[in-house]
Amino acid sequence: MGDKTKIDWCDASWNPVTGCKHGCEYCYARGIAQRFGCKIKGDMGNALAVLEEPYRRADNGAINPYPYEFLPTFHEYRLDIPARWTKPRTIFVCSMADLFGDWVPDEWIREVFDACAAAPQHRYLFLTKNPARYWKLADKGIVMPNTIEWWYGYTVDGLRELPDCRPIHWHTFVSVEPILCELDAKRLEAVARTNWIIVGAETGKRKGKVVPEKAWIDKIVSKAQRAWDTPVFMKESLREIMGGDFKQEFPW
Repeated sequence: MGDKTKIDWCDASWNPVTGCKHGCEYCYARGIAQRFGCKIKGDMGNALAVLEEPYRRADNGAINPYPYEFLPTFHEYRLDIPARWTKPRTIFVCSMADLFGDWVPDEWIREVFDACAAAPQHRYLFLTKNPARYWKLADKGIVMPNTIEWWYGYTVDGLRELPDCRPIHWHTFVSVEPILCELDAKRLEAVARTNWIIVGAETGKRKGKVVPEKAWIDKIVSKAQRAWDTPVFMKESLREIMGGDFKQEFPW
């Protein structure tokens, strides 16, 4: 997490919350947290963790970013990071979590939003598998700015049930990553009517890893451009597959 990231559609990632309970078999974040975590969960079970300051290993004093591995954890001490970055950045908020999972307390989300609002020089991108939480929060009076600097996204892989993604008035995007099959007509329509589409292939060495077909991506691009003139950003994982049709478009 920090100033640099390998995610090619943003400048930086910021993780005031880490951990997730979705259990996706292709999740890269869970692997990272388990690999570098301290394994101090103990008997916490399904509880949530809060850290007011960085966790330091007892043996050498080094900071460990995932002391509870992938247990949902609120790192309060990270809230001021965007304010300390004076140069404007496009920030992926919570690349190591689903900030809008049903298990995340409203107050955690409210504090993250407040931290974003306190650093308006940046562009913030949120991403979830549970987009219904967006308007649930708005209905509760939690302010969700409708400006060009705030982007609310959700993920689709083609296999899971399409999430409740009714139209909302904010700037929205969809991440079709990893794309695991050709999208059907219903999913194509939902994807194309957002303000931006990100598409990527599954990475890593998982057994049963899906290698997408070029035709799957072409179908998304055709629908997006013909129906809604929606920009499409292809991740580097698709460069070889797409050849001369590879493109990386931004909506701003």
